[in-house]
Amino acid sequence: QLPTGLYKKVLVILHDSILPYMNEPTLMIDFLTVAYGIGGAISLLALNGLFILIHQHNLEYPDFYKKLYSLLDPSIYHVKYRARFFHLADLFLSSSHLPAYLVAAFIKRLSRLALTAPPEALLMVIPFICNLFRRHPACKVLVHRPNGPEDLSEDPYIMEEKEPSESRALESSLWEIQSLQNHYHPDVAQAAAVLNQSLSEIEDNISGLLELSACELFDKEIKKKNADVPLEFEPVRGLFGKKNDIFTEHFTLD
Repeated sequence: QLPTGLYKKVLVILHDSILPYMNEPTLMIDFLTVAYGIGGAISLLALNGLFILIHQHNLEYPDFYKKLYSLLDPSIYHVKYRARFFHLADLFLSSSHLPAYLVAAFIKRLSRLALTAPPEALLMVIPFICNLFRRHPACKVLVHRPNGPEDLSEDPYIMEEKEPSESRALESSLWEIQSLQNHYHPDVAQAAAVLNQSLSEIEDNISGLLELSACELFDKEIKKKNADVPLEFEPVRGLFGKKNDIFTEHFTLD
């Protein structure tokens, strides 16, 4: 039972300042699995150490993807460790041997949470989702289902389901990304429109987007040279507005 602050300090440096110098890194299995089960930022930070134990020391974690799926909540696009999480999630979801239902569940949950995400997070997660489609073509039924029903009265995806295999994600569609094609930020709308076309085979490099911040987006926008935008369809003809404005009938300027 460690204080939350101490947990975070240890987990931030564990993967590069502690594990490489241990004779038996597997001694940290219990500590990391317990930390991974706590939830929130502590679980996100435990991913780095677990990644090393899984890939380099043959750690078997049967419910790993179920737990990873449960970490996807609305805060995932706002937390301080967002870049670290999505970098590792990209690695964990890179295997072509993952079942389609699992990847579809991640795609669907990320898309649903994207409806309330800030623009800087959307510009990262949309290419992330596109890369998942490139790796797992079986999931493309979420975008185009030739023999599907003509009308769906409701989304069959069960957002509250904790088990990815029971979420019915493969029966659903990505209406959330289509909604983002009308986003107020033009870069987000353009990124979401990519799914209207055939995806290229080459994956998007998201490494430069993981650390994207709102300040960087703002700086980029104010440096643009925009053309003059007309604010009135009908030119103003006087102090009080249009020609037929009631004020112009009763007031004049000398």
